[in-house]
Amino acid sequence: MAAVDRFHLLYREISRSCNFYIEALAIVGAWYTVRKCVSLAFNTYGMLRLHVIPRLGGEVDLVKRYGKWAVVTGSTDGLGKAYAEELAKRGVNIILISRNKEKLEAVSRSISETYKVETDIIVADFSKGSEPYSAIKEALKDREIGILVNNVGIFYPYPDYFTNLSEDILWDMINVNIVSANMMTHIVLPGMVEKKRGAIVNVSSASCCQPTPLLTVYGASKTYLDYFSRALHYEYASKGIFVQSLTPFVIATKMVASSNIASERSFFFPSAEEYARHAISTLGLSIRTAGYWKHAIKFTLGECIPERIWAWFAIYFFRYIFKEA
Repeated sequence: MAAVDRFHLLYREISRSCNFYIEALAIVGAWYTVRKCVSLAFNTYGMLRLHVIPRLGGEVDLVKRYGKWAVVTGSTDGLGKAYAEELAKRGVNIILISRNKEKLEAVSRSISETYKVETDIIVADFSKGSEPYSAIKEALKDREIGILVNNVGIFYPYPDYFTNLSEDILWDMINVNIVSANMMTHIVLPGMVEKKRGAIVNVSSASCCQPTPLLTVYGASKTYLDYFSRALHYEYASKGIFVQSLTPFVIATKMVASSNIASERSFFFPSAEEYARHAISTLGLSIRTAGYWKHAIKFTLGECIPERIWAWFAIYFFRYIFKEA
């Protein structure tokens, strides 16, 4: 009988202790649930504010807000061309910069005739290091530039291991993806500061959200652009300058032509025109955005995934959708 009493007392003490821990866990669980619900509510509102509400309301007068001229680099194909056309639709005069004079003239003529805006071209090869910038600076010195879109960039011929890349590709990746944005911003920004208004859009990539194997140098170059953009915004926001980092996932353009899947438009792989139409509506609203609501979902998920899992998935993904030549 004494043993039974002792067991009863022991059970009562254990139950009392367990109740304390259960209540503590319940409080922690409730706090976590409330926190996640609040976070979900804010994220949902943020997505609606950024990707839905602007498209329901009237278009922002970009000329009045930033100025009458925009410079777009890498503007003869893909996203650069599509973004230039979206700006022109809103009455902004366009200066196109690329290395192919014939393509520049054709795009310039098409935009001018279609949207009834002024256009100009500057021929420049950004892979040539410091060579093109003196001519660009001279060509832009009397222009009141309100918007700069640093879009020019190069991708791998196909995702590959770092040691398989040639030295030429490494230098081109640095000069085109990194140096061009720095130098173009350095040329244009003083005029914006003087006018106390302007916008700079740097086209980064979703590969900046996590280290991305098989695109190591490309991802690193886009991560540089992302950090450069965000820091520059805080540095110059008080002077009336808005700097935006665009972080898109795959867009169906010639850049990903080595993949039959990624180069064709689909639900998650929009055309350049579709992406640009969404992205331009976020200008002035978000300093860092995927630019397109479908990409925003993927970018948010990408940042939440543990790095090791992201890296494994990236290797599998690129091996699957890209043809290794």
